Amino acid sequence: MLRASRILVATLWVGALWTIGFIVAPTLFSTLGDRELAGSIAGNLFRVMAWLSIGCGVFLLLTQRLRTRTFAADDGRPLHWLVIAMMACTVLGYFCLQPFMAELREALHGLQDPVQIADLRRQFGLLHGASTVVYVVQSLLGVALIVKVR
Repeated sequence: MLRASRILVATLWVGALWTIGFIVAPTLFSTLGDRELAGSIAGNLFRVMAWLSIGCGVFLLLTQRLRTRTFAADDGRPLHWLVIAMMACTVLGYFCLQPFMAELREALHGLQDPVQIADLRRQFGLLHGASTVVYVVQSLLGVALIVKVR
């Protein structure tokens, strides 16, 4: 039962990461005419994904601890560090970078100066790029997680 629940939670986590980040969010931006609305919806989905990531990561860490106590021959350090790395990506991407991106989006409202607008958009683009890299890294770590979890 423990094994099946671990596989299910890891699959949920990684499947949701891939679905939201690589299917749903791009589809929102390509189909909705309003980029602000698409960004708002995507932001809400990424918020849910961040909390889902924390929950799944905690579950896998706790069950790994139970598993290694039961099966002492298998020390779960590689899986432990993989889950920690994926959770760190969540913290960095959503809880560190995203608030700065939201701040820049807010600052853009009502601005008239094209130089300021261009500067804020450039800053937003850099943060968005960094956030995307973190998300891709987390998604690739998810491949290893699916292979390692048992």
